Amino acid sequence: MEMVEAAKLIGAGLAVIGMIGSGIGIGSVFSSFIIAVGRNPAARGEVFTMTMLGFALVEAIALFALVIALLILFG
Repeated sequence: MEMVEAAKLIGAGLAVIGMIGSGIGIGSVFSSFIIAVGRNPAARGEVFTMTMLGFALVEAIALFALVIALLILFG
C-alpha cells in the first residue's frame, strides 16, 4: 500500500512541473509588453489587451497542472 502512496506523490510532483513553464511564459509575456510599450507608448491600450489575453491563456496551463496534481493526490 505504501508503494501506491509513493507513486501518487511522484506523479503529483511530475504534474506540477507544468507550472515551471507557466512561470517562464508569464515572464515572457510581460517582458514583451514592457518592450512594446517602451518602443511605442501610444499603442499601450491595444498591446495591454493582448497582454492580458496572453496572460490568461498561460495562467490556464498552470491551473490545469495544479488540478491534475490534486486529482492524482486525492482522486
